[in-house]
Amino acid sequence: MAGRITKSEQQLRPDPRFNDKTLSKFINCIMVDGKKSVAIRVMYDSLDLIQNKLDKEKIPDAPETAVEVFHMAIDNVKPHVEVRSKRVGGANYQVPMPVNSRRQTSLAFRWIREAARSEKGRPIARSLAEEIYNAARREGKAMQTREQVHRMAEANKAFAHFAW
Repeated sequence: MAGRITKSEQQLRPDPRFNDKTLSKFINCIMVDGKKSVAIRVMYDSLDLIQNKLDKEKIPDAPETAVEVFHMAIDNVKPHVEVRSKRVGGANYQVPMPVNSRRQTSLAFRWIREAARSEKGRPIARSLAEEIYNAARREGKAMQTREQVHRMAEANKAFAHFAW
């Protein structure tokens, strides 16, 4: 497939405060209408809220920094399998297939972003911080979405032989 490989991975710069490429990619994901400075401010405000919550709660085995909580949340939300529609003999089957790593991270980003945006009436930084914190603890709407995808794949395991 010509034209699919881009240099976006090499061109992506790490974010200014934490020097983290994954965080920079997530900032690009939550950006609306090209307003990157607003997206950066929202993300840093939510990370500050997470850090304040971590400082108040001294839980053993808990991460010390908000960036560690962010990475833990992304790792928890990443799906391992998903169902894809495959047409075989005039019928459509939901076939469970493994998810590659780039799609795992993009789905995790999307689910966390949409879960935070679905909370109407609250500042986006606060709802994003809450969703990231809950995802790190394996709770929240993004984790529910992941569990639902895994349940669908488990239910359709009988059609796994169609995955070619």
